[in-house]
Amino acid sequence: MTAELKIDDLQLGDGKAAKRGSLITAHYRGWLEDGTEFDSSWRHGEAFEVVLSNNRVIQGWVQGLQGMKAGGKRRLWVPAALAYGERQVGSIPPHANLMFEIELLDVKNRDD
Repeated sequence: MTAELKIDDLQLGDGKAAKRGSLITAHYRGWLEDGTEFDSSWRHGEAFEVVLSNNRVIQGWVQGLQGMKAGGKRRLWVPAALAYGERQVGSIPPHANLMFEIELLDVKNRDD
């Protein structure tokens, strides 16, 4: 049985909706299942800007942020298969399920 991506909207946004290929600006925190924080844009002191595509972010973000609107906050539970799978990445061990809290600040789409 494959674990599924879980999406929990903490606050709905009222800006543009993100879609595959959008340039997004977001603040986020990422945790392992045991509660260990492995990354945080708030801790780095600046928002994260990235294109929402498979070669830029994990599949869990591509799927989990589609339809989310700027101004919103969302919590994602990302199974290992939609994160880094068998690879160890930094302090993230292989086969790790990840949790993220994401605040979407801005969305730019090619057709804007």
